[in-house]
Amino acid sequence: MGRREQLLEGATDHVLESGLIGLSLRPLGEALGTSDRMLLYHFGSRAELVTAIIDSANDRAIATLSTVPRGRTVRAGVLRLWEAFREEPLRSCEDLYVQAAASGLLGEEPYRSGVRRSNERWMQALGGFLGDCGARPARVARVTRLVDVGLLGLHVDLAVDAPEELDRAARDLADAAHALAR
Repeated sequence: MGRREQLLEGATDHVLESGLIGLSLRPLGEALGTSDRMLLYHFGSRAELVTAIIDSANDRAIATLSTVPRGRTVRAGVLRLWEAFREEPLRSCEDLYVQAAASGLLGEEPYRSGVRRSNERWMQALGGFLGDCGARPARVARVTRLVDVGLLGLHVDLAVDAPEELDRAARDLADAAHALAR
């Protein structure tokens, strides 16, 4: 693994732990045992580094998704996804996504472009997962969109709602996705 890849892995670990909002290159460099100038040397700009971190976290999320056991039904698959979303590493990856998406919503680059690109790759992987759980090919795209936005909303609500309320909502989401997948 080259130096750039090592720095990216470390930067991704750091951001997954500390957050993306307010990320400053000097403290990040210090945390990685390097300098802000070396980060710029390897990534070209702060924007390129942030984009690489978003991509790296998305790669980790997709790799984790590939290890989530497929359900025998879409309902079972969605419930397994909900369990995985509440645990590491998906929980931190989703936190990072929410921070990047919120910044992108405000029109900030590179967040907007990075999130858009990550969404495309995530949706493809999620669609594959749901197809493996039995969603009909003609319905996979719609089921995937429903499950993605539903899980994102549930994830955001982890900070404020009671776990039993969220679990009930996850079951409702699973029922809706299962019905739509037929």
